[in-house]
Amino acid sequence: MSRMLGLEEAQERLLALAPKRPTSRMSLGSSAPHRYLAEDVVAKRTQPPADLSAMDGYAIAPGEGPWHLVGESRAGSPFAAQLGPGQCVRISTGAHIPSGADRVLIQENAQVSGASIAASELPPAGRHIRRAGFDFACGDMVLTKGTLVTPAVVALAISSGQQSLPIVEPPSVAVLDSGDELVAPGQPCGLHQIPASNGPMIGAMLHPYVGRVGALGPVPDDLESLAAALEKAKGSDILITSGGASVGDHDLVQKALTECGAKIDFWKVAIKPGKPLLVATRESELGRQVILGLPGNPVSSFVTCFLFGLPLVRAAMGDPNPLPQSQMLEVTHDLPEVGRRREFLRAVSDGRKVRLAASQDSSALEALASANSLIDRPTGAPSVRAGKKVAVYNLQNG
Repeated sequence: MSRMLGLEEAQERLLALAPKRPTSRMSLGSSAPHRYLAEDVVAKRTQPPADLSAMDGYAIAPGEGPWHLVGESRAGSPFAAQLGPGQCVRISTGAHIPSGADRVLIQENAQVSGASIAASELPPAGRHIRRAGFDFACGDMVLTKGTLVTPAVVALAISSGQQSLPIVEPPSVAVLDSGDELVAPGQPCGLHQIPASNGPMIGAMLHPYVGRVGALGPVPDDLESLAAALEKAKGSDILITSGGASVGDHDLVQKALTECGAKIDFWKVAIKPGKPLLVATRESELGRQVILGLPGNPVSSFVTCFLFGLPLVRAAMGDPNPLPQSQMLEVTHDLPEVGRRREFLRAVSDGRKVRLAASQDSSALEALASANSLIDRPTGAPSVRAGKKVAVYNLQNG
């Protein structure tokens, strides 16, 4: 159980434990963020439903003109008759192309003299027409299972005739931070104390996905208090603990979990920061709970929640690609070689280049707050000179 796992193996084992969540229908008038489709979605209508104009101008019959203006086609009010030879209608963007027209003469190229319309530049046949069904046809699969419901997806779903979408319900999440030195946020601190920031920080990271996160703590370092908090957390699908997962005399989370019936799946991951990460499960009359034990140092807690907590939640919600994705950016600093633990360096990126944050200490919150990226330095990686490219995670993309 104490063997240190590599990052990918640890992530794979954790995601394999992701809770199986029920599905429901989400009204397309709601604003629930970060939901994933539980099944494929098929169009109930064709879009566009008919040939439509892509420009303002004149729908013209075949020929070189001039054409006689016989009416108008507006969006929502089509021209009902059929055009004869040498005829045209005034047309607006999105309006139906009348029968008998084969192209649209744009307004800028139209020479108007009363009811006579000539072309200064004749468009080819079919020009400026959006053909019926060019976007999608009734019966087409327009959205696939696992798709994130974005504003554009909502628009597509509504246009395809949907009133609601099948989504995976988000898991319920509780966060427990522990430590004798912790004081509730906003309360006075003695010299031996610090504000409990990890719980709210983790809650803020997960909130866009799951909404309210149950807060437990801060809890002191004693088995009775931890046992009581773990009992309160029993109904949550996912429990995230912060602190107490290491091997010190007062690191009691692992023991408390074992005593409450939890089964430790693995402990310790070969990453820096974040080595004493713990994953466990426990069964109860309320179902199985997945437990993710994060380190207590604030930066370690943040980094491991980004690499493990967020992917676990996204996997439970049906995201087919829940792990964060890196990109290669040019680093502005020399970077030393890496030892036996994979390193994640706090950094600031402008989208092209990346530089280290002011401090890499695992308690430095000011540097963490200024960072928008993590530089990923694999185990045993050689030193890197400034100007070379390195793998970078965007913290703002999750």
